[in-house]
Amino acid sequence: MTERRPALTDWLLLFGFCAFLFFFGLAYFGLVGADEPRYAQVAREMLARHDWITPTLGGKPWLEKPALYYWQAMVAYRVFGVSDWAARLPSALDATLMVIAVCLFLRRFRPGFHLDGALMTASAAGVIGFARAASTDMPLAASFTIALLAWYAWHESGSKTYLAWFYIFLGLATLAKGPVAPALAAVIIVMFALAKGERQIIWRTLWTPGILLFCAVGLPWYFAVQIRNPQFFRVFILEHNLARFGTDLYHHHQPFWYYLPVVLLALLPWTMLVASALLESVRGWWAEGRKMVHSEDEFSAFLVIWLIAPLAFFSLSASKLPGYIVPALPAGTLLLTEYVRRHANDEERPRILPIVLHSIVAALLVVPALMLQYIVFQHRLPWGRALEISLAFAMVLGVGMVVTLYRRFGLRVLRFVTLVPVVLALWAALRIGAPALDATLSARPLAAELSKIENRTVPLAILGLSRETQYGLQFYRNQDIARYELGQAPIQEHLVIAPEGSQVSVAKWTVGRRVTYLGSFAPQGVDYYWVEGRKIEER
Repeated sequence: MTERRPALTDWLLLFGFCAFLFFFGLAYFGLVGADEPRYAQVAREMLARHDWITPTLGGKPWLEKPALYYWQAMVAYRVFGVSDWAARLPSALDATLMVIAVCLFLRRFRPGFHLDGALMTASAAGVIGFARAASTDMPLAASFTIALLAWYAWHESGSKTYLAWFYIFLGLATLAKGPVAPALAAVIIVMFALAKGERQIIWRTLWTPGILLFCAVGLPWYFAVQIRNPQFFRVFILEHNLARFGTDLYHHHQPFWYYLPVVLLALLPWTMLVASALLESVRGWWAEGRKMVHSEDEFSAFLVIWLIAPLAFFSLSASKLPGYIVPALPAGTLLLTEYVRRHANDEERPRILPIVLHSIVAALLVVPALMLQYIVFQHRLPWGRALEISLAFAMVLGVGMVVTLYRRFGLRVLRFVTLVPVVLALWAALRIGAPALDATLSARPLAAELSKIENRTVPLAILGLSRETQYGLQFYRNQDIARYELGQAPIQEHLVIAPEGSQVSVAKWTVGRRVTYLGSFAPQGVDYYWVEGRKIEER
């Protein structure tokens, strides 16, 4: 019994933190951006049509992404009903599964610090953020991470069962976002084999039963959707994979170095120590003449390659979005886990500089979280009493972390000491800042305002508004949204939403029709109008 209690405690802690970090407050603010409401609506339409093959938006095929997220959201809708939090549920569940896989892998192959690695992975800012998003990024990151952990488990143990799991989850990753998953996995494995000087690893990985498993999991949907939609290959492969990588077709251009600050932010609060772990691993590898003598050295080298390869790969892409880099984040937290495992039991105190920098960065997380509503509404941190109190609280928290980590317990308690500001920051962001996020960035409150002035649902159009507003209203009203600029002004009576002070512009598009101003939604700077139906001229 004494051996089971620590294991039980570990699992209770792990599930408790995952429940808070990934699930708590999923509905505190509505779907934001263009992708969240768009993907959520695609899943709703597929469920309504009982169609598990063709994703549609507004009744038309929407072939930008594979179907794994949509399937997961459809199941969530079936069980819990259609809602924004149900649309986010698949990512939260996938993140939890990824963290459990990290824990199980470390418990089997790096025992003693499995809870550290799992909690560090769970509490990285990028993992928390995308675990709470209705998007395809976390399904890809989770399945890709589990696949690579399974591959390394096979490499170290020789068990073909792990290699089978590698191919199964690589197939799921391909269903999550496409051929980028096997391509990226191949790059990492080949680079590791070359660094190790054993090219036969590549050929042993190409295991026929595993390849068949990958095909059985990942390819049937691709064949089915291609048969139903002959344009799928052109739209998905040529446009949304090859053209997206090679050109700025979808206007997501960023500088070459874009992913460096993105990954540094996404690894918060662990960024400073991950950087220390990375430098130590590279220096150690170089000092040994670039030879990986021990299995521990091999694993660290594998993690370094896993972390850096996606950075280099996506930096070459002409189209860049933050979510592309999420599959690399677990490599950073696992590399830090190895660093902690090497130094936690050192008789000497840990180096002071990394501890101080880590404590400062982690403690400062609470400042923007406490001030989030000011940032959202004023787009800056206003100096005043509130900011002074936030900074003072962060300073006390940072000093406490330094004393605990350097003077008292060392790196053995790093995970729990760091989780204190993470939990406080997330709680403050959700409880204090979420209303401001909802009011300014989500179409949910705008849709609620419109429903108050309607006695029946009428068509809805927009003029001069963003895609984010369009897709958000499409989900929350569950109807197609027409755009005046595209000549889609409805013939029948309808509502139109436009930026504040757009009466003249609306009048130009509604010549000969009565237009009535109904009100405005100040947080998003929009007005809404009723437009009468176009009169049919008698012959």
